[in-house]
Amino acid sequence: MDRKQPRSKNGPPPKKGRHGVPIAAIGRKILPAEVVTEKLAKKRPASAPAPIPQKPAQAPSQKQAQHPQRPNGNRQPRHAEPKQQLRPKTPVRIIPLGGLGEIGKNMTVIECANDMFIIDCGLAFPDAEMLGVDLVIPDFTYIEQNADKLRGVVLTHGHEDHIGSLAYLLKKVNTPVYGTRLTLALVESKLREHSLEHEAQLNVIKPRGTIRMGCMAVELIHVNHSIPDAGVLIHTGDFKVDYSPINGDIIDLGRFGELGSRGVLALMSESTNAERPGFTPTERTVVESFGKLFAQAEGKRIIIATFSSNIHRVQQIIDYAEEYGRKVAVFGRSMINVITIARELGYLNVRDNTIIDIDLMNRYPADQIVLITTGSQGEPMSALTRMAMGDHKKVSITPQDFIIISATPIPGNEKFVTKVVNELMKSGATVIYERMYDVHVSGHACQEELKLMLALTKPKFFIPVHGEYKHLKKHADLAAGFGIPRDNIVIGQIGDIIETNSITMKVVGSAPSGRVLVDGLGVGDVGSIVLRDRKHLAQDGLIIIVIGVNRSANTVVSGPELISRGFVYVREAEPLMDEARQRLSETLDGLSAAELRDWNGLKGRLRDTLSEYIFSVTKRTPMILPIIMEV
Repeated sequence: MDRKQPRSKNGPPPKKGRHGVPIAAIGRKILPAEVVTEKLAKKRPASAPAPIPQKPAQAPSQKQAQHPQRPNGNRQPRHAEPKQQLRPKTPVRIIPLGGLGEIGKNMTVIECANDMFIIDCGLAFPDAEMLGVDLVIPDFTYIEQNADKLRGVVLTHGHEDHIGSLAYLLKKVNTPVYGTRLTLALVESKLREHSLEHEAQLNVIKPRGTIRMGCMAVELIHVNHSIPDAGVLIHTGDFKVDYSPINGDIIDLGRFGELGSRGVLALMSESTNAERPGFTPTERTVVESFGKLFAQAEGKRIIIATFSSNIHRVQQIIDYAEEYGRKVAVFGRSMINVITIARELGYLNVRDNTIIDIDLMNRYPADQIVLITTGSQGEPMSALTRMAMGDHKKVSITPQDFIIISATPIPGNEKFVTKVVNELMKSGATVIYERMYDVHVSGHACQEELKLMLALTKPKFFIPVHGEYKHLKKHADLAAGFGIPRDNIVIGQIGDIIETNSITMKVVGSAPSGRVLVDGLGVGDVGSIVLRDRKHLAQDGLIIIVIGVNRSANTVVSGPELISRGFVYVREAEPLMDEARQRLSETLDGLSAAELRDWNGLKGRLRDTLSEYIFSVTKRTPMILPIIMEV
């Protein structure tokens, strides 16, 4: 039985909608009262009539009875519904093992619960301080310690700084490898050098294809990667936005936009060109320059040095060679390997008789030849460097050569490239390099392209990757200027364990990391001490002290003799060496029998005596190596 209750003087008037319709609240939506009534009626049993509000004042409901009026007649205010709090999700860890604070050696581990996978496994080339070192690879200790979690390796593309260390990793941990056809074909040729081609698990995937990695999934976007899990993580790899690419395949910006509309938890974007404003020029700029240069080189042999993995650049060279009726010869092991693979897979379009064997090159006039070679970075053992130094067995540089270096020196290689250019010019050749013509464009995104990636993906967190610290810092500043809070930007270091639970992102620890040096067949056996000794030998040379000791009689029976390598030429420094021998003889004469029996102490005394004398005379500190022979 309904009872009418008089409206309180201080009670609130009924709320009215825009057109005078009473409204009521359900959850977070505001709906007209009749809609509320209709929804309530649907929930009641069929026998129970739906209540129809007749007047603003109604009998108190059970809920109202639990909240009696205050003495002043005001209704007790309802407690505001608490805002829905974000719940932490399963933590995801991002662990860079290379590629931060350096150029090359790119490698990143993504870990969630009991699963993890690796993005890229690249190498770096040694700098001038790493004497005798061939390659630099990441430290795989963390991978070996967590091998049971590893679900695979995803490769972004086939450059050495992204695939070069893979063979060394697979020797330690055999895991599936995923990439595009060309990338895996380049990988397979490297695995063949290490006799791993039959053991490796290579899996070809296509753009927008998805791979399961335990609790995670990896989707490939054209030239890029996204890793969905607790939210979406996007790793761009190396990229640029070219609206008129040579191969006609434009970067899949639409997919990045789709992911951005869904919500991107974190973006890991490359930073190589973060200091350069504007956009990276299109590859078609090089096409136009090549056309002009081929016309200028009429009557001369053309030699072009470029990166062996730049398939599009090689295609342009071949196209112009065919247009001008020239034959193409290929020099350099890596260049020959890449061109062979690209032709087999259909990435290069070449007429049957265009490419000739290097041994047949001399059968054609010089003005009908184009040489494609390695050595654009001035590498000491590359084909172009050997040509410049006159050490190449099949090519001699003459004034009839027109040489194009179609690359920009990588930071640190400028001196090597300059040396090669100078030697080529001394031979009378015409040399086109760096900014003289647009013979090279970068494959990395500049500032406006990086901003475009940020705009499309709209990430909550941002991690700049792939670059030296100055590049990472500049990229972080771009992201901050784009509205990402500074607290949501992490400039990591190699080995940092960066963890996110969808609410926060922070560095929570460190993983074993660093660089491992490869020297010949030795991996990791060259460390800082060996490098220090090599540097010492290179700078100051070596002196060897040799003496013979009769251990039973405890007497010196021969020596001291001195052998110099890299310090002084003995025949031109005989007074110095004679005085050094005299000082050592005096030291030996002053030793007791007990001191002669202590060979370690004896070596130290000899080393100190000679070192003090040599420094006093020459101000140099050669490495001194005492050798005691037992007679």
